[in-house]
Parts: sequence; C-alpha cells; structure tokens
Amino acid sequence: MRVHPEILRGEGLPARLDEKTIWNSRYQSIIGLERHLDENGTRIIKFFLHLSKEEQRNRLMRRIDLPDKNWKLAPADIEERKYWELYWKAYENCLSATSTSESPWYVVPADDKKNARLIVSQVIAETFEGLDMSYPQISEERQRELQSMRSQLRHKEACNSGGY
Repeated sequence: MRVHPEILRGEGLPARLDEKTIWNSRYQSIIGLERHLDENGTRIIKFFLHLSKEEQRNRLMRRIDLPDKNWKLAPADIEERKYWELYWKAYENCLSATSTSESPWYVVPADDKKNARLIVSQVIAETFEGLDMSYPQISEERQRELQSMRSQLRHKEACNSGGY
C-alpha cells in the first residue's frame, strides 16, 4: 500500500508489478472496468467524502466520550492518524488517476453530515435527470393483447363469483 508499503511487499505480487508500477496498473484496471460498465449502460458516479483532520479528531473524541459510540473506536484509528498526509496524497493520486468524464469523482466536504448528504443527493438527482428515462412505448398489438388479458380476468372473476 502507498501508506504502508510493507503490506504490499508481503502480497507476493508478480515481479512486473513493483511498488512503482502497481498503482498505474490498478488505476488502469479500474478505468477499464468502469469504461466497460459505461459502454453497457451502467452510469457510474463516485463520491469521496472529505473529512478534515480537525473534524476527524472531533469525531474520534466523541467516540471516546459517548458510551454508545465507544464500539466505533479502535486503537488503530488513533495510530493511523499519524499517516494523515500520506493517506491524503494516496487519495489525491487515486482520485486524479481514476476520475473520467464517464465515471467522475465528486469530492464532497463531509465535516457537516447534513450538507454532505444534500450534495450527494443533488448529484444523484441531477444524474437521474440526465438519463432521460421513460417508460417503453407499447404497440397497438400489445395494447390489444392487454385488453384480451383484461377480458380473460373479468371472465374468470365472473365465473368464480357465481355469476354463471
């Protein structure tokens, strides 16, 4: 991993994928998959909820101070904060490398949860609107077929209700 390269070294990767080339290879795989999905009608939008270092600290403090949130905190959460800048650089590299016009990343300020949810909702709503979706049009033949089914259902109801 970019933040903890010792983990990557222990993965037994092929020699052609060293610590320098693996990330570009993985980013190209992501782009390729997303392109394939897009070409087959799947619209992809990606959100990165950006939390400031200060807000993360505040949330971690609340997890200590509020008994109903204690379960959410592990010692590793505190330890990993030491790598904030490395994580941020890794995120920047990934977002830059994998954001395309077909599959964009939206970096959403997430210190304010309600505002973050509003932004995400707005992007999703705008994406739906841009899809120009509509119900399929049915042919006159299909309309006749539906009317025939309606008649069959009415006939069966009349038979079952003792009308015959």
